[in-house]
Amino acid sequence: MSILDRFLSKRGNGSNGAEMPFTEHLEQLRWHIFRSIIAIIVCAIVVFSNIDWIFDNIIIGPANKDFLTYRVLCYWAAKLNTPGLCLEEIRLEFQNTQLAGQFMISLSSSVMIGFIVAFPYVFWELWRFVKPALKNNELRLARGIVFWSSLLFFLGVLFAYYIIVPFTVNFFATYTLSEKFHNIITIANYYDTLFDVILGLGIVFELPILIYFLSRIGLITPRFLRDKRKYAVMVIIVLSAFISPPDVFSLFFIAVPLVILYEIGILISVRVAKRAGLPTKEVKRLDW
Repeated sequence: MSILDRFLSKRGNGSNGAEMPFTEHLEQLRWHIFRSIIAIIVCAIVVFSNIDWIFDNIIIGPANKDFLTYRVLCYWAAKLNTPGLCLEEIRLEFQNTQLAGQFMISLSSSVMIGFIVAFPYVFWELWRFVKPALKNNELRLARGIVFWSSLLFFLGVLFAYYIIVPFTVNFFATYTLSEKFHNIITIANYYDTLFDVILGLGIVFELPILIYFLSRIGLITPRFLRDKRKYAVMVIIVLSAFISPPDVFSLFFIAVPLVILYEIGILISVRVAKRAGLPTKEVKRLDW
């Protein structure tokens, strides 16, 4: 019986296996979602009360020439005598084209940052909803999942903010077809790009968790992940080349963490396969 079937038919260990109507599942899910929304709203209110400082120092940070990433890269460029590592100086001008544009962006960014801050609690509420469907051995295997999911999410957010976003902003801000053209970016466009990348990579960094559960239910195996490694690396390199400026070091700098993330997923799948007692060929030594 699958986890979903067990969840729909019983409340697992929490209720001694007593059956629960589907409508009661929906009611419980509603309260989990409600508490998650309240947590996000509380965090968003705190962010909104400090939105001026947050916008100037955090949201607009990657567009400033003295941003931490740029200073670190230029420092190492001088140390290693590799001028290409030091990104070009950004000259961005922002504009607002809607009457309520700045206010709506303040609200939207407050909610987005509120969600990021509240993510551990939101995931914990989701875990509380799913947990009753798991058996004791599955609960032992999933021990610490809230911590690891939150850690991976924040690592993805930080990686996007300090690595991907600065490279992306720098590349597109300095790319011009002609000297007659000037980049005057709408603040809404900059904001959408920033949070799309940050939230996107925050979710992408949950890949090891996704691989764990897909391995647990048998949809993927270590052998499958190893066989598809070349294709995965190819996709990562293409993605990194699209995001990074046109130099080899920058591409390498972005691609390596994503490859490492994929390899971590293989190791997790191997561990799951061993615990499930799969055939030896599925858990054989990794051929690096």
